[in-house]
Amino acid sequence: MKQVKSHFKFNKQERSGIFFLLVLLVLVQFGYFFFTVRGSASSAALVLDEDTQQEINLLKQKALSADSVALYPFNPNFISDYKGYTLGLSVDEIDRLHVYRNKGKFVNTVAEFQKVTQVSDSVLNKISPYFKFPEWVSAKAKSSSERSDRFGTKQKKAAIVLIDLNMATEEQLKGVYGIGDKLAARIIKFRDRLGGFLLDEQLSDVYGLKPEVVERVLKRFRVMKIPIIEKLDINSATAEELAQLVYINQSLAYNIVAFRDDNGGIRSFDELLEIETFPVDRINRIALYLFLKK
Repeated sequence: MKQVKSHFKFNKQERSGIFFLLVLLVLVQFGYFFFTVRGSASSAALVLDEDTQQEINLLKQKALSADSVALYPFNPNFISDYKGYTLGLSVDEIDRLHVYRNKGKFVNTVAEFQKVTQVSDSVLNKISPYFKFPEWVSAKAKSSSERSDRFGTKQKKAAIVLIDLNMATEEQLKGVYGIGDKLAARIIKFRDRLGGFLLDEQLSDVYGLKPEVVERVLKRFRVMKIPIIEKLDINSATAEELAQLVYINQSLAYNIVAFRDDNGGIRSFDELLEIETFPVDRINRIALYLFLKK
């Protein structure tokens, strides 16, 4: 028994050595465990499942296509500063269009747009296929083209003393073939509701007035003195005020106000085209009586 005990009998130095050896072994084991677990976690974090990888790929594709601007049909008369920038127009070109529009005028052809803005051919060729003019403009251009083909050349306008359409009397209007008492009175009544014609083309909005009669009237009458119209702020006008305009009925007025409230205001006239019941072919007319505060 004494011999067995002698094997476990150590002096002070030996006991210290054994103690530090045990500490070293514990530290080595702890270090091995720590770095093994950490390395496994890092490797697992880098392994992605198939669904996650597909999601990342989609995000990459969206990021690559973010620089390209998708174009959709639009009326070039209502290009905002931001939209003009995205289309490639310079500040001066956009300003020229806005100055022209502030005079109550509209561009109705691609050539007229370039003449007003002085945009380059390269930019024009890129954006003009997306121009969308009102149907009445296209119909008028087609009618003029057919008339030119029929006669071989455009007829020369006769020297006629024009009368201001806003000053014409019923008797003067009845002097045009195709206009009787009813139509003459209807034109005057429509003019009064408008507060005066701002454009010659508004004559075609008179109910029952045929295109060929409108054409004959405009050979003798034109808008010569544009009346002063108090425009409505589209972002503050009430539905009742909007409904007073000739081109906006009560239902459309409430839809405009509802759309405005849902979207926190209207920033460009193009947004009106998003209203389901909005008459797209009347956007040029309606814009004459509204304005947007900048």
